[in-house]
Amino acid sequence: MNTARLVALCIAVSASPLTALAGPSGYHVIDRIGGPDGGWDYASFDAGRDRVLVARSTAVNAFDLKSRTVTEAFAPAAWGHAAFPINGGTEVLITNGAKAMVTFVDAKTGSPLATLPTGLAPDDAIIDPKSGLLLVMNHVGGDITLIDPRAHKVVATIPVGGRLEAAAVDGQGRAFVNVEDRNEIAVVDIAARQVTARYPLAGCDGPTGIAYAPADRLLISSCEGLAEVVDADSGKVVRQVRIGDGADGVAFDTRRKLAFVSAGKSGTLSVISVARGDARLVDTVPTQKGARTLTLDPASGRVFLPTAQYVAGVGGGRPTVAPGTFKLLIVGR
Repeated sequence: MNTARLVALCIAVSASPLTALAGPSGYHVIDRIGGPDGGWDYASFDAGRDRVLVARSTAVNAFDLKSRTVTEAFAPAAWGHAAFPINGGTEVLITNGAKAMVTFVDAKTGSPLATLPTGLAPDDAIIDPKSGLLLVMNHVGGDITLIDPRAHKVVATIPVGGRLEAAAVDGQGRAFVNVEDRNEIAVVDIAARQVTARYPLAGCDGPTGIAYAPADRLLISSCEGLAEVVDADSGKVVRQVRIGDGADGVAFDTRRKLAFVSAGKSGTLSVISVARGDARLVDTVPTQKGARTLTLDPASGRVFLPTAQYVAGVGGGRPTVAPGTFKLLIVGR
């Protein structure tokens, strides 16, 4: 997520109770694990080590879910945006927005292994399962840096244009990238190294998070107050689902056929059922204001959301995180 959008979401908030009553879906906040102060962006679930990685301003935090302990500086970061396991879980990839580079670190120790240049302000990143290549979305540069993660080598740059946010892949060689300032999804043929289509998102303002539902070949893109459900083949918007404000993260649970959309301004998690080529909202789960990004454990179905309380800046300045309030929320049934 870009810095300007982070500032816009920094609003004064108060913490909600430790747990909440379950709604129609059965999902509710079941636990919270405290972490260090500071900013954050995307989170990822590391199934091999049963932990959640959170990209922070100066480091990556590793939350061990079994022991509930936190390694505060698992690996260094320079305004980290994304951190997730790659290469069979032996390494972790980190995007560093402040230095136009990605770093590879040892998944066990956090020790640096390699550094590669990217375009300007690298944001989200994703692995294409068909080619095994890593796609890094450059938010300011408007292009995708394509990397061979095993060789630690940049192999291509794909021009897209606009301010790139999160991406999803279909496993068949296509990537779908949210272009925030153009309110569209760019369809990228990874092998051809080019954009092959652009899907306009009618009624969408600032698409950020995106996920792919493979059985129904649908994309779920988070916009301001709306989730746009899009046919991945035609680009047709098949459904607009009302969600909370300040939405950023989207995750899709293929086992349970549920999409989750986190909204930081509203402090809610939308639960959307995807089936038979359509989607419907089944629940709006209270989380905590500030909880705008998320990650999913596909085995248990638990959702993890980093957040904190904010205090207003002096004289109308930029809000700051209240000391001692950062938490990793755990939502489950």
